[in-house]
Amino acid sequence: MSELRKSISPLALIALGAAGVIGSSWLYLGSAFFAEFGAGGTVIGMIVATALAACIAVAYSNLATRLPRAGGEVVYAFVGGNRLLGFVVGWLLIGAYAGTVAFYVTATGRLLSAAWPSLNTIALYEIGGETIYLPVLAIGVALTLVMLGLNWNGVEFSARAQLLLFSVMVVLAVVLVVAGLRHGSASNLTPLFDPESDTSPLAGTLSFVLPAFGFLIGFGVVAIMAEEARATPSQIGRIVVISVLLAGGFYAIVLAATAWVIPWERTAELTNGTIEAFDVAGMPLISTSAFVIGVLGIVTTFIAVFAASSRLMFALARVELFPAVFRRVDERTGSPRPALLLTTAIGLGLGSLGPGALIWFLNTGGLYIGVVWVVTVYAMFRVRRMTGARGDGVLSTVLPVIGAVAAVCVILVALVPVTPISLRWPGEYLIVIGWLALGLVMYLLSPRRMSRDESLRALLGDYYATIVTPAPTGPAPDADPQPDRA
Repeated sequence: MSELRKSISPLALIALGAAGVIGSSWLYLGSAFFAEFGAGGTVIGMIVATALAACIAVAYSNLATRLPRAGGEVVYAFVGGNRLLGFVVGWLLIGAYAGTVAFYVTATGRLLSAAWPSLNTIALYEIGGETIYLPVLAIGVALTLVMLGLNWNGVEFSARAQLLLFSVMVVLAVVLVVAGLRHGSASNLTPLFDPESDTSPLAGTLSFVLPAFGFLIGFGVVAIMAEEARATPSQIGRIVVISVLLAGGFYAIVLAATAWVIPWERTAELTNGTIEAFDVAGMPLISTSAFVIGVLGIVTTFIAVFAASSRLMFALARVELFPAVFRRVDERTGSPRPALLLTTAIGLGLGSLGPGALIWFLNTGGLYIGVVWVVTVYAMFRVRRMTGARGDGVLSTVLPVIGAVAAVCVILVALVPVTPISLRWPGEYLIVIGWLALGLVMYLLSPRRMSRDESLRALLGDYYATIVTPAPTGPAPDADPQPDRA
């Protein structure tokens, strides 16, 4: 049986989860957020969204404690549901994570070009209204190959790099927040909402919850990488929730400091949110720090989703729902190299389309994640029943239900083509339909020769006995003993 090597420390696992959530676009979008939702709607809405995401994380925590195996949600859906549900969850997550990997192939160079416009030279082609430049694409290709190199000899080195980069992000964020509080004023934050707006404060806050929810996806990386963690199952469960709270708190505090340093109405008129607000406030070094946080956010998210995508392929291959080659791990390093190579190929292939096309994959990825969250909550209740779990508190039951309801709302709002965060018609709807159709073909072509019992043994390893109670091998208690024929 192919097994991954335990090489991720608890702190590195926290960094993979939290820093895998924190990207870069929110630093630029702060201006648009303030203009549409006000400082109050943005900050309070982010806090509410964090609380709702943490509700979902409670279900992940419950399952990761019981089943800390590679693939996370794939394992939960397979065990709590069936083969098809496990494949659907895995396929949707691959679509979400591989799309993110592809996006960062060009997003990294594009962010750097904001500081060095000379990178926007040697135009190659144009897709979706965006021109792809050779230096920008080259930076993305180089970063993707670096990700492959970090993971090639096992995840330990990339996990350590993630911890280091996340630590730097936290330090820079502390400096930014302290500078904002010292040089700004509470008067810049008030009134929290635009008094001339036709939208009520409550409606403005709730309106921001939906897009904020999308900024908090990615904490499932903790569950996906659980098999490689040098941590107890209960520690892994707690780390899932800690990751969400850290990432959401990071967002909310930095956005609050942005509204504090200069009048938030003025920031709403700017282009680059937090980065530009501190520059206007006369703190160019702090503005540069915010820019560095954005660059590091891209790299840390890249590390997390790159590793997670390959582990999803590995988990599906374990149960013959993906080509068998992706089940192989290097004997010396315990690294799933074929899965890493496919993740790299998808990233480079789709990444060459540029951000003009890849924004479609990011938007549809949010829909996929919402579906996975709902399935995970369902799987939690199913696994509880299968294991005969007792003693789970009321909160560990109620909170996941609240989170699932919120996720269903996100799904519905995304699918109905009249809301601000709806999928774009017709392109993004066609992508969803096309990805599902391709998934159906993959499922029908997969061998699927393993019985459910064999699949559970492959997925769960030593945890198989906690899910499946062996059938009695001796005679029934009321049966007559067979005569000794010796």
